[in-house]
Amino acid sequence: MSNQEKNNHLPLSSAFAKLPDHLLIEIFIRLRISDWGTLSCVNKQWAHLFRQDLLWNAALLTTFPLAAPPHLNRNTWPGPIPQGLTKRRYTALYVSKHIFSLGENLDDEIVGHVYLFLKEQLEISKMPPLSGVLHGTIIDQFIACGKSRDMAHELASIIWLAVVDNLEENEQTFNLLKRLASEGDVILPFPYSRSYKVQWRVFERLFTDFRDCLNHEEYCDLLACAKQKFQQVPSVWLGY
Repeated sequence: MSNQEKNNHLPLSSAFAKLPDHLLIEIFIRLRISDWGTLSCVNKQWAHLFRQDLLWNAALLTTFPLAAPPHLNRNTWPGPIPQGLTKRRYTALYVSKHIFSLGENLDDEIVGHVYLFLKEQLEISKMPPLSGVLHGTIIDQFIACGKSRDMAHELASIIWLAVVDNLEENEQTFNLLKRLASEGDVILPFPYSRSYKVQWRVFERLFTDFRDCLNHEEYCDLLACAKQKFQQVPSVWLGY
């Protein structure tokens, strides 16, 4: 086989390995984001690119052109939840657009950052903080950014619902939802009081998605807790 024939049969990654980084980045950012995880595992060079700000800067400018360029972005915000670097900004804007159908301005980006903060606290931490603490942190963040108390509570509730809905069906989520459901009610002033809709959704997931995981004692305890929190419970929650 000639050298030309050998080159024609090179694996795709080997052929791409000859390209300079800036061309690889231009190709990668035009592919589906769902493919990026696979691409980053092809070889060390590609994995290195996905760890660099150069790629994420290009992705941010290409996908969200209305967002402030990284080197010009001075619109960071006060509050306990930081904006983060370019990769974090890209992920937050992606969340804002695809989960909450928002735009690219700073207020929209904050929603994405808060979603990521809450999801990571609940999923990654071995012992997540109490939901009241997390809820208070979110409320403080929105108020620090100039939101009214009503708007802060509404945004926090929307984000909580989205996070609870997007938790994977696994043992970790099952244990987390049980903990959230069993947390005692603490009387706090508005907007720091927990959302009724969020508490309802936690029980709903337990009694539907994780119904078969509950033993009899757990089911009875959760049902008693649900009846104490809500005036009425749906019939589909009844019966072990």
